[in-house]
Amino acid sequence: MLDTMAHPHRTRRRLNSTALAGAAVALCLVSAGCAEHRDGNSMARDAATTEAKSLNQSLGHRSRARDAEYIAATEILEAANGGTSDVRREPVAWSGRTTGDEQATIDVRFVATVEESSGTGFGDLGNSAGQATRCYRYQLQLYRYTAFEEIDCPSVATPPVPTAAPVPTLPDDTHDRLTAALRTATPDTLASRVRAAFPEKHVTVDTTTHENALVAAVGVPAERECLVLVRTPGGAIETPGYDQIWLEPGEMGCRTGLYVSPPR
Repeated sequence: MLDTMAHPHRTRRRLNSTALAGAAVALCLVSAGCAEHRDGNSMARDAATTEAKSLNQSLGHRSRARDAEYIAATEILEAANGGTSDVRREPVAWSGRTTGDEQATIDVRFVATVEESSGTGFGDLGNSAGQATRCYRYQLQLYRYTAFEEIDCPSVATPPVPTAAPVPTLPDDTHDRLTAALRTATPDTLASRVRAAFPEKHVTVDTTTHENALVAAVGVPAERECLVLVRTPGGAIETPGYDQIWLEPGEMGCRTGLYVSPPR
């Protein structure tokens, strides 16, 4: 039995040593990798998984009709080229589009590389070099959040490069065109003059006469683009304001009603 009364100083030293050892063990437990050399392949796999989750979050909720190749080119490939991640993203396959009940599917390969590290001292014994390749399938649907799942990686060595076809938009000179059409139109020729000014098939046209004023709305509804102009009875061309939410699906859309009978 330890005689604590006979050797108080020795006992105190032993207790202090035990406390310090316990503190060191606790510190080691909370310090990541303090007792082992980390495996680079495992670190690479984790990095690839983290990048896949990050991409799913950035693809997020879909509110525009787009084909899968456009999304792959603009939101996956271009975003990866301009990012700071050490994980390489490679779109390897795509199909479909986000419109109506259709679904866009995009397969992405993530290649992660970890360099060997000797560590920085206590609590960091470094890691081995490692590499990992993981593949995920992303499923996108209009007015839904993107879903994803891990899949077996395809054997394609060099995947095709997706390209983005231009998204339909209003012409840059829309205001000038519509102004010119309104200046020369009459109530009888209003519709034909405005339609002739915008022969593009993706541009919608709506016209009406309201309290001796000529009203025209031209737009690309799928992109929530709309320009409304009014030629007053005195001949002035005005641009009435409206709430952008009225262009959303289920709302009024790009119509002359934005000015004639706006929602209340």
